[in-house]
Formats: sequence, structure tokens, C-alpha cells
Amino acid sequence: MTTTPVVQRISECFVKPHGLTQVSNQICHLTQWDIVMLSMHYIQKGLLFKKPTPLVDQHDFIENLLEKLKHSLSLTLSHFYPLAGRLVTQKSQDPPSYAVSVDSKNSDGARFIYATLDMTISDILSPVDVPLVVQSLFDHHKAVNHDGHTMLLLSIQVTELVDGVFLGCSMNHAVGDGTSYWNFFNTWSQIFQSQAKGHETDVPISHQPILSRWFPNDCAPPINLPFKHHDEFISRFEAPLMRERVFHFSAESIARLKAKANMESDTTKISSFQSLSALVWRSITRACSLPYEQRTSCRLTANNRTRMEPPLPQEYFGNSVSRVSAETTVGELLENNLGWAAWKLHLAVTNHNDRVVLQSLKEWLQSPLIYQLGQPMDPYVVLISSSPRFNMYGNEFGMGKAVAVRSGYANKFDGKVTSYPGREGGGSIDLEVGLLPHIMSALESDEEFMKVVSVSNPLC
Repeated sequence: MTTTPVVQRISECFVKPHGLTQVSNQICHLTQWDIVMLSMHYIQKGLLFKKPTPLVDQHDFIENLLEKLKHSLSLTLSHFYPLAGRLVTQKSQDPPSYAVSVDSKNSDGARFIYATLDMTISDILSPVDVPLVVQSLFDHHKAVNHDGHTMLLLSIQVTELVDGVFLGCSMNHAVGDGTSYWNFFNTWSQIFQSQAKGHETDVPISHQPILSRWFPNDCAPPINLPFKHHDEFISRFEAPLMRERVFHFSAESIARLKAKANMESDTTKISSFQSLSALVWRSITRACSLPYEQRTSCRLTANNRTRMEPPLPQEYFGNSVSRVSAETTVGELLENNLGWAAWKLHLAVTNHNDRVVLQSLKEWLQSPLIYQLGQPMDPYVVLISSSPRFNMYGNEFGMGKAVAVRSGYANKFDGKVTSYPGREGGGSIDLEVGLLPHIMSALESDEEFMKVVSVSNPLC
């Protein structure tokens, strides 16, 4: 019996922001949107690159790459200095109070790890299911965001494969959301590329992060939670044994799906992503073989920045997301057509406006709630996160365009779907789906779903 190779950590160091200023020594208070994430896992996303060919000297290549990555990371952290900090808490017992902030002053910086894995790109991408070893390509395995009091808020792991390099990033989700995460990653790539062109320190960047946190008018920081100890609101969720698979949808396939959903709903307003989400919701629900009277919901992660009045800039660094939900019975969902489900999702998204966002924040202040990974994990919820709009494949680090995006263990459960842009662009989408093995098998046999799935070969 052959054993799967394991990731070997070769070295690690700390990377601090280049040229810290007085501003970066300030305490950054967490907002309501940040605080709700304290019991969730770190964001773990990474890119898989081919090594350049031909390589004259493997050792020189990797040594050179690591030094350039570290230097450009230091320059990037000077713009995103909260990521080099630690979480701190001020608390009192009577009355109970618990206020969490980011301290950018008293920290070692970000962790930078170099590791090796005796596997090829094909070993990672060829299997139908995502191999478990992918979870080892990230640091902070199973860490929840509250652990950022003692753990670093950002950790980079560079894993050298036989013919490739995986660049895995673990970022504390209480400090920033997916938009913030990819702005950091995009900026790092931009600085890396500028550095390669001879610019050393003063590199202009396209999307300067806005680090000042947004609070509602009637809410002055810090936000005090009504708790004495973090054990009252932090839990550790262990995901069941699942199958995880990446399904590819070409731009043409999605266009046909969108046309179908709009025709069935007699509208032109349903988006591509709403159409695809409706398909996934219906297909997974059908695969679960639930009673028709059972309630089921599909939850989407919505970026609040564009929904605020006035809107928050896309460069706002922090969390600004909510979950929007469409709900019905299993019977209604499956007896009606795709367009019916897509329209429900469309209404859920379009009704999520400034008034709704502010009202939810007001209600939260009256009764603070911390998201728990174990709560929505039932067979009746499909949660779709991330976004195919994020610029993932535009990140280059001297090795050309990435061949794939992959994620770690973090924030996964039965019925969790993560969306990515397809590598070929043009509106194509990849969905990373995690399901219990018998449900995944049923999904793979679902005719409505599989006829929309496209063949993709990232190794070409």
C-alpha cells in the first residue's frame, strides 16, 4: 500500500511591514461585521503555479523566489499593516464587557513558511475529489479567528511541488472579508511584479486599502460584547468526513442557464450567478432526498459595500458582508422550475439594501450574535460563499498565470459551496462543493446538474 506524501516544513520566519509609521501603531477597533466572525475559521485560499521551464537550477529558482516574495510581502504589509498585528481584548466582569481590537504595534508581523511536497501538479488536480493533502498547504489549520489573540493574523505558506509552487495564504477573517483578502493578494502581486521591473520600495498601487473602520452613526467604538469570557461565544466545529469536488461551468453553459431561468420567470433581471445558485440549490436539495414538507434555504454571501448609502469604497478593508437567504419547502423548490428558484434568489439579493443592512446592524447591537460554524450545518441549507468576480487569476509571481485556485479546511461543512472565476475567464465559474459522500454521489447522478457542468483541463 502506497502512502500519500506529506508536506515537509523546511523553514519559517516573520515578515514585518516595511517602514512602519506612527499611524500603524494605532489600535483598530473591530466593527459589528468583524466581530460576528470571531468563532469562524481563518480565510484559507491559495494559488497553484507551474514552475518555469526550463529550469537551469532548481535551488537558485526557489531561493530567489522566496526572497522576492518576502520583500514584496513586507512592502505590501506597509499598506495592510493590521494584518501584521494581533487581536487584543479589553474586558470587565461587572457589568460583563468584552471589546476586541487589532493591535498593530505589538506583534512579530506575518509568518512566512517554506515547505516541500513530493507530488506533482497532476497529483493535486487530476483526482475527481480534491485530495486531503491540499489542507496541509495552509497554515493555521482549524484555527478560529479569536485565536488571533495568540496566533498571527496572516500566515503565508509557499509549498514547492515537483513541478509547481503553491502559494497558500491564511488570513484572520475578523480582520477582513473576501474583498479585503483579494485586494491584499492583488496588491502583493502588483508589488512583486513592480519589484521585478526594478522598483524597490516606492511602488504605486492600484487600490489603496481604506483602513479606517466604518460604524453606524449611533454606534461609537469600541463595541462591548455582553460576555465575561470568550468560551461563552467561541466554539470549535469539526467537519464530518466529506467529499470535496470542483465543478467547472463554461461561459457558454452559464449563458444558456441564465437564458433558461429568465425565460421561465418571464424576466430579464436574473443574473448568471443567481441562475447557477438556483441550479445548485435545487440539485443538492434533490440529492439529499428530503421530505417535501421540510423547509430548505439557500444563503448567499452579499457584499454590503455597494448597498450602503452612500456606498462604501471597494477598497474598504475589513468585513462588510451579510448573508441573504431564500427559503421555501423542498416540495415547492423541486416541483417548480429553475426560473422560480432563481427569481426567489434574485428578490433576496435585490431587497438587500441600505435600509435592511442598517436595520440588521441595529438589531445586532440590541442582541449581539457571533456566527457559529456548527449552527447552519444541517441538510437543509446550501450556503454559497466567495465570488467569481474576485481577481484570482490576475495574480502573478514570476511564474505566469496560476493553473488553479484551492482552499484549505476552513469554514467547510456539508452543503457549503465556494465560488471562483474559471481559469479561462470570460464569465466561466468554478464551484468547490463539499458534501457527505452519499449526497455527492447522488449529485453526480443528477441529470439537470451534470448537463450544465463543463469539461475543464487546467493542466493543458
